[in-house]
Amino acid sequence: MKYPLLSLSFAVAFHAATMAQGEAEKRLTELQVRYDQLEEQQQLLLGPIEDAKLAIMQRDLAAFGLPALAPGDEPIVHPGHTLVWSERHHTPKWTAHLVLPDILKGSLARIDSFRPDPQVKGNTDLFNEYWNSGYDRGHMVPSADMRWSQKALEATYLYSNIAPQKAEMNRETWADLEDWGRRYVHYAKERVFIVTGPVLTDGLPVLTTPTGKESVSIPTYCFKAFADLDGPEKKGIAFIMKNGPADRTMIEYAVSIDSLERLTGLDLFPALDDATENAIEAMSETTPWFAEGDPMAGEVSPMKAPLPGGRFNTSQAKYHIGKTATICGTVVSTRRTTKANAVYLNLDRNHPNQEFYATVWDYNGPNFHYDPVTYLVNKKICVTGKVTIYNEIPRISVNNENAIELWDEIVK
Repeated sequence: MKYPLLSLSFAVAFHAATMAQGEAEKRLTELQVRYDQLEEQQQLLLGPIEDAKLAIMQRDLAAFGLPALAPGDEPIVHPGHTLVWSERHHTPKWTAHLVLPDILKGSLARIDSFRPDPQVKGNTDLFNEYWNSGYDRGHMVPSADMRWSQKALEATYLYSNIAPQKAEMNRETWADLEDWGRRYVHYAKERVFIVTGPVLTDGLPVLTTPTGKESVSIPTYCFKAFADLDGPEKKGIAFIMKNGPADRTMIEYAVSIDSLERLTGLDLFPALDDATENAIEAMSETTPWFAEGDPMAGEVSPMKAPLPGGRFNTSQAKYHIGKTATICGTVVSTRRTTKANAVYLNLDRNHPNQEFYATVWDYNGPNFHYDPVTYLVNKKICVTGKVTIYNEIPRISVNNENAIELWDEIVK
């Protein structure tokens, strides 16, 4: 007689569960509809937000970031940058843009579709001039600086933003410099004003191709100047690079904006008040441009060659593989590894980007009256020994402390 009651109880429970399940599914559907509506509203806002950011960029560039105009200069304004075109050289005279922290969220890809600039009065349809010329179409405003805005990114592929660059420069040291600027924005969370261009002079060679018609000048040098005007400490720096293979590390090309202006004849940040302009344009140290959290923080330029007594800096170490030499630099970091049973002294640049390092094997530890890991950090030293190479990086294995000299002792 109990079985019918059990069946009835089960039926009631099943019905309640079914009703609850139906309510849950209904609730999910309602929430999904609301989510889709919010997502649609968000998409509708993205365009106006982008346009507002671009408008602020253009406003602030015009107010603070444009070089002084020379007679005949006509500024051309694009969504993410402004430029002055040189019809004589068929390259930009200069470009100016802002890098925003928005690059952290930007995910737009390169488009590699170069087009003439309809705003330039002269001819910028330069495909035939560059094709098979032996030179890259070198961006002055990097496309990666604008990967958060489709409009701004597309404008970087106009030929008005391009100058001939050797691949060894464009794809290596120049690309490192562009990355360096973005890395600062990433860690500092501050905008950076950038002015870029080829160094244009009389008598430059021109691109030569079978179908080219225009004379596109090949610059011997290209430049890039940075200014952080938003942070609590205003600062500036510039870089001048030879258009070809690098003969030093990227940060060794750092110069003051003042020296760049003397070379080019440009006045880069004339809208700043005199005190700020004079201060930031005299700076050439790279150290302030490594923001907190930057894994490359602490890097320094190699010591300026030639060094006394036949010594060499870290950039020169690669030319002495297999020879006994004395290599000098600043110990920017050290690390002890149990796997290799060794201490590594990284000179001038941090691991894994160092151009030279010294190794102290643990079994040579008793030959030191100090702990190299702590004692040598931030000191300038010279290491003598046979230069070998491991993983394409020159190094010297140090047997005892007599192989390491303190720079202060050498020059006193």
